[in-house]
Amino acid sequence: MQNGVTRVRLVMETISQRIAGRALTPGAKLPSVRALAATLKVSVSTVVEAYERLVAEGAIVSRPGSGFYVAQQAAPFALAEAGPKVDRAVDPFWVSRQSLETDDETLKPGCGWLPPDWFPEASLRRALRGLSRGDSAVLSHYASPLGLLPLRQLLARRLGERGIEAAPGQIMLTESGTQSIDLLCRFFLEPGDTVLIDDPCYFNFQALLRAHRAKLVSVPYTPAGPDIAAFSRIVAEARPRLYITNSGIHNPTGAVLSPVTAHRVLKIAEEADLTIIEDDIFGDLETVPAPRLAAFDGLQRVVEIGSFSKTLSASVRCGFVVARPDWIESLADLKIATSFGGGRLTAELVFQVLSDGSYRKHLESLRARLAEARSRVAAALTAIGIKPLLMPQDGLFLWCALPDGIDAAEIARAAMERQVVLAPGNVFSLSQSAPALMRFNVSQMDDPRALAVLKECLSQARA
Repeated sequence: MQNGVTRVRLVMETISQRIAGRALTPGAKLPSVRALAATLKVSVSTVVEAYERLVAEGAIVSRPGSGFYVAQQAAPFALAEAGPKVDRAVDPFWVSRQSLETDDETLKPGCGWLPPDWFPEASLRRALRGLSRGDSAVLSHYASPLGLLPLRQLLARRLGERGIEAAPGQIMLTESGTQSIDLLCRFFLEPGDTVLIDDPCYFNFQALLRAHRAKLVSVPYTPAGPDIAAFSRIVAEARPRLYITNSGIHNPTGAVLSPVTAHRVLKIAEEADLTIIEDDIFGDLETVPAPRLAAFDGLQRVVEIGSFSKTLSASVRCGFVVARPDWIESLADLKIATSFGGGRLTAELVFQVLSDGSYRKHLESLRARLAEARSRVAAALTAIGIKPLLMPQDGLFLWCALPDGIDAAEIARAAMERQVVLAPGNVFSLSQSAPALMRFNVSQMDDPRALAVLKECLSQARA
């Protein structure tokens, strides 16, 4: 308790614990400001600030002339319920919930983003300072339906570097890559439509598509892309409306689409009138750009999406959709209907960072750091019997086989009890064909506790 902020927090936690333990029940009067100050040996002003913050949080209410009282509608709370729900089903929501709900003390090699010190914090702070001194409209006004024009112009140039020719009018900014897919599902799908996904694939594809009441079918994914024979057969039999995939760095496998596979996929899609959503969220992590379906297709039946959550900041929510003009026109209307104006401040922030020259330097450093981490983590995992199925050229992930066919879900549950979030294979697999596989985020494996917990859990599983 060396500063005022810590003392205020102490008072808040004291009251919160009394409410949680039912020492203070809904409607009960709190100690007076002076009485609590004397009890806790803090200043009256500290208690006043703590009470005001608790009022703002809705935990207590103020009655002028009477004092402070516990809120009548206080939500039931117990310390046991504050932690992650370890016993919930290991499903596509499992890794997301554990990664997002746990505190900073929990290690997260199963999550899909970089640690804070891997992001370009100095560039973000510099851009924020500049925006705070700039045009007040940036801080207060809605964005246009398509989003900030200078950022869309910059994105058009960057897409051109990957062979995707798109005018700024073919690009619409969104709040995230996930919102992009959500809008596209609203645009293309009716409940009951069939959607094709990779097996394995990013687990939130499954969750989002189920929210749209789509019927899911999957195609095995190989080191060169989807298994073409299976792809052709499934498209012919299931007649999916959409195919959603990663073409750059595949999540979770780290594989890269080959040009031959890309052409075959597009040929089958054309014959079946199949629309493809190409999620390129990891594109900036590539040292050499992989083939893009959108580039070969010319954005006729392929829609490209991306965001900056993996390279710039997971907190700055800014994504984009790239599509043919008539689709963008309809998507802009849908965006207005579902979220009205976009995030102008976040778009301005992204534009400032991307256009000042620091972002490219950050990417060069990030790619080198990830390459070192992939090599180091692969060696460390191999040493305890966990073997990568392939060594990716780029990206965050290693897709690995556990030794002796050990159940990855059991390891993930055991690790969660030790404050380590892991990503078991079957959360990525619609066919549930990856029970002994696991995805590791190499950027989140620096803390030696992660490997120690893995070794402990593997030993426990063998016993």
